[in-house]
This record gives sequence, structure tokens and C-alpha cells, in this order.
Amino acid sequence: MTHLRTMTIEELVRRNYSESTRECYIRAIKDFALFFSCPPDRLGLEHIRIYQAHLFSDRKLSPNTVNQRLAALRFFFVKTLHRPWNTAETPYPKRVINLPKVMSPEEVGLLIESADLPFHRVILMTLYATGVRRAELANMRVRDIDSKRMVIRIRGKGLKDREVMLSKVLYGALREHWKLYQPKEWLFPGGIHHRYSTPITTKVPWQACQRAAKRCGLEKKVHPHVLRHCFATHLLDDGTDLRTIQLLLGHSSLEQTARYLHVSKRHLSAAVSPLDALFPNKTTNPNE
Repeated sequence: MTHLRTMTIEELVRRNYSESTRECYIRAIKDFALFFSCPPDRLGLEHIRIYQAHLFSDRKLSPNTVNQRLAALRFFFVKTLHRPWNTAETPYPKRVINLPKVMSPEEVGLLIESADLPFHRVILMTLYATGVRRAELANMRVRDIDSKRMVIRIRGKGLKDREVMLSKVLYGALREHWKLYQPKEWLFPGGIHHRYSTPITTKVPWQACQRAAKRCGLEKKVHPHVLRHCFATHLLDDGTDLRTIQLLLGHSSLEQTARYLHVSKRHLSAAVSPLDALFPNKTTNPNE
């Protein structure tokens, strides 16, 4: 490990960046250096401008991905190298806000039942029942399960811990999970037989989604964050208010949560198309 890499990781850890963010930033800095075949501390703002244009024109990356790469480089130059950063010379591209991808409750049920391993099945159930991110799931501890109050303590991004409801169905599944693997500290231990003293990596929830989706023939792209979107949208469909969903998801602003209004079946069906009002006798039942 190079001295610059070590310094950057230390700075990221000191500022309590998540493990996934640390890995993402290190990859971005490494890719930047490889593009110019030069150590990154010998490069400057002119190189960043060239690299940014390359990401758009040659690699065809999305604005959100380019923003993430720039954030990594800005951290490296400002926090690790203590150099100035001119935002006027390296502007961030306008972010693209995509609607969340959501499955129906029936599709979620099919996905869970299609898990190829009991360990994967309980992971899928936990993702959907709590709306946690995959890193939050990997860091769950046995003591985070409070069966008396029927809540789960979620160790969120940064210092944003929160509590979510403990589903009775999930509680039953977790009891069976505990009997099978007897985890001591981490709720989902790592290792081939899940007996390690360290937790699973964030790749395991991803693999659980991919393998179950393939087994049940779902054509939609399924990953752990899709189940988080399903958790929020299905709660909204069932009448849960946005503020409560915001707290359950750990969003810092209500604006982040409000995007689920755009995909909520309950809210979309509450509005009647003006075309139907114009020709009320020509409507067709989609179930016929």
C-alpha cells in the first residue's frame, strides 16, 4: 500500500466515511492516476478537467457517476494533499434524478421464496422488512434486535443511528437463523459456513438478490437498494405518512423521501386522467 493511499484512507476513516464510500473513493483516485500513468499527487486541475471530459465523452458515464469521481478527487486534493480546489474550473455536472425502481409486493414475495439458501432468504427478508442499506445490514449486531420493544437499532451512515420496527414474521425468521448459525456478535457472520468473528461483506446481500432474481425469472434488475425502495413505496401505498418513512429510512431531508410519491400506486391512482373525464363511456377495464 502506497503512502498516499494510506494517508487518504486515514483521512476518510477520521471523518467517519462509510466503508463503501472509502472503497469507491480509492478506486476513483487509482483510476485517475492510471489514466495519466502518473502518481496522483503530481497531477493538477488541468488533468482533472481532461479526465472529466474523458469520463463523459469516452466512457459515457452518467452525470451522477462523474460527480462521485469528482468528489473523490476533491477529497484527495483538499483533505489529503491540502491543496486548493477551484469549483469554477472543475464544475460539478447537473445531477440526474431518477425515479426509484420498484417491484410489486407479489414480486418481492416471489424473490424471497426463490432464495437458494436459508442465509440468503433471511437477508432478503431483512432488507425488505427494514429498508436498510446493504452496508447497514452487514453491520447489524445481535444486540441490535430488541424483541421486547419489537424494534431494530440500525447503525446508519456516519452517526445517524435510528430504529425501525421489527416485523413479527422477520422476528420468527431471525430466531430460526440464530438457531442455525448461533451468531455471537454479528447478526450475519462472514465466512463459508458463517462462523467467522467478522461480518459479511456488502457483496453478500447483492449476491442474494441476484441469485434469487435469476431463479425466479424476474426480468427487472434487482439489487439490495431496490428492496429499500420497495419498503418505502409499499409503506406509502398502505397509508404511512412521509415523515415516518423519512425517519425509518434515515433520510436527512423530507425531499429525499418525497420522490416515492412519484411511484406510489396509491397516490398515482388517486388522480384521474383528464382524458377519462372527457370520454367517460369509453374507458376499458384493464383486467378484462
